[in-house]
Amino acid sequence: MTMLSPEADGALAPIREALRSAADEEASELREAARQQVIALLADSREQAALIVAAAVKDGEAAARSEAALRSSRVRREANELVLAQRSRLLQELRQQLRTRALTLQHDQRYPALVNALTQHCLDLLGAAASVSMSPDGGVIGEAGARRLDLSLPILAGMTLESMPEARELWNL
Repeated sequence: MTMLSPEADGALAPIREALRSAADEEASELREAARQQVIALLADSREQAALIVAAAVKDGEAAARSEAALRSSRVRREANELVLAQRSRLLQELRQQLRTRALTLQHDQRYPALVNALTQHCLDLLGAAASVSMSPDGGVIGEAGARRLDLSLPILAGMTLESMPEARELWNL
C-alpha cells in the first residue's frame, strides 16, 4: 500500500509503532482526563441537586407550616363563629321564652299589685306629674316631658336576664 521500498517500509515500522503507541497513550490519557471530568461534573451536579432538593424541602416545609397555621386559624375562627352564632341563637330563644313567660304574668292574680308597684316606681323616678299608662305588652310606661321610662314586662324580663351574673358569663352581656 505504501510507495516505499520494502527496506524503507521496514525501517519506518518502528517509528510507526512508536507513533501508534504514543497516539494510543495520548488517547488513553485523554479518555482518562475526560472520565475524571465526567466524575467531577457528576459529583458537582449531585451536590447542586442535593442543595436544590434541600432548599425545596425547606421551602416546602415552611409553606406547609404556613398553610397549616392559616388552616388552623381559619378552623378556629369558624369554630368561634359557630359558637357565637349558637350562643346568639340560644340567647334569642331564652329572651323569647322570658318574654312569653312575662306576658303570662298579666293573667296572674298578683299582676294588679305588680302594676301598682311599677306605677309607683315610675312616679318616684319621673315625679308626681308623670303620666303613667299601661303597656300593650303588660307593665307600664311612664312619661314626663322628654323623659320616658319603659317598665313593660318584656323590657323588665330582658333587664333581669342582663343583670344575672350567669347570663353575663355565658353571653358576655
